Amino acid sequence: MRSGQRGLHEYGEVVDALTELGALLRPAGMGVHLVSTGRNEQLELARRLYRAQDERGVQSAFERTLETVRQARGVVLGVPSDVGAGYRRGSNVAPMALRQALLDEDSDWPARAAELGIVDVGDVPCVPQLLLDEMCSAAQLDASRRALYPTLPASSREGLPVAPLSIAERALQRIAELNPRAVPIVLGGDHSVAWPVARVLARTHPDFGIVQPDAHTDLLEERLGVRICFATWSRHAASLLRRPDRLVQVGVRASRHDRAYWEAHTGVRQFWADQCLSDPNAALDAIVSHLRETGARGVYFSNDIDGTDPAFAASTGTPEPGGLTPPFVETLVRRLGHEIGLVAADLVEVAPPLGPTPEQTARTLRTATGYLRATLDAIVRGRTP
Repeated sequence: MRSGQRGLHEYGEVVDALTELGALLRPAGMGVHLVSTGRNEQLELARRLYRAQDERGVQSAFERTLETVRQARGVVLGVPSDVGAGYRRGSNVAPMALRQALLDEDSDWPARAAELGIVDVGDVPCVPQLLLDEMCSAAQLDASRRALYPTLPASSREGLPVAPLSIAERALQRIAELNPRAVPIVLGGDHSVAWPVARVLARTHPDFGIVQPDAHTDLLEERLGVRICFATWSRHAASLLRRPDRLVQVGVRASRHDRAYWEAHTGVRQFWADQCLSDPNAALDAIVSHLRETGARGVYFSNDIDGTDPAFAASTGTPEPGGLTPPFVETLVRRLGHEIGLVAADLVEVAPPLGPTPEQTARTLRTATGYLRATLDAIVRGRTP
């Protein structure tokens, strides 16, 4: 039993943010529920990340890691959910694959991250059929609470979230309470995982802006009657901003409407891929200049891998030709970090099973880990908003 759950059981209620965080999350790489196929590989990754001999050791190390959140410069949170996706699925395994790739590139990655003040707080446990608590019946909420929090008495689990986006929001809120300066870095999952990040930032950093490398706009009001998903989160996130033009979309190239339509109807600012490719330096200058003009104090860098050209990142659900290059995206995040400051970041829509070839999957993961390293550099060495 994890220490957070003992605290909940002993007092019959959530006694503090750290205790609840321990109940809400799972060790890194273990947010996907596995009991047979893939379970050994999942445990092996956790053992490598936590330098533990067995599952009990993993759990103990995870609990100790959570206790360091108060001193963290940044916190990594995996949200292995792709239920909010559209065409092709597979991004639910990305948090595992990205951590594995980081370890393969540097076996001392956990220690090196710790030296930088980066704490991996683990994964949101994902019931793969759920997305948001607001979409669940009372009976489903109760059943899923019993499944996710089996050691807690009914009085303690009452009100705890069960759907991935709802758990992510609650966990990010608790992290912000423990350490307001910690910058969350979310590993998706599909792009709907950006919604809980934006929700928490609206409370903790009300003057923030969003920079979204993406092939698509994600600006629908709803999709098939669903309010929050991969195709709608940006529209609703813009409504959380004090100025909608603090949402800046970069690399758009797959849309049924043109830039003039979206900017006129939503108020967001867009830099389409052709503009970024024709004069990268001018586009970078314009993006940073625009954010400064809006008065944004801190940026949430929400990085959809399909914003990048498939030549560098083909393992994603909706690859679109004519995309951004890795040097452009890495320069963008570094400039945002150093010139404005990052208050949150993510990397979403990496879908290793969808690689057309093993070589292209490996290239996608190299691109993705390059983005993570550039983002961490922008957080650790960048400006504090």
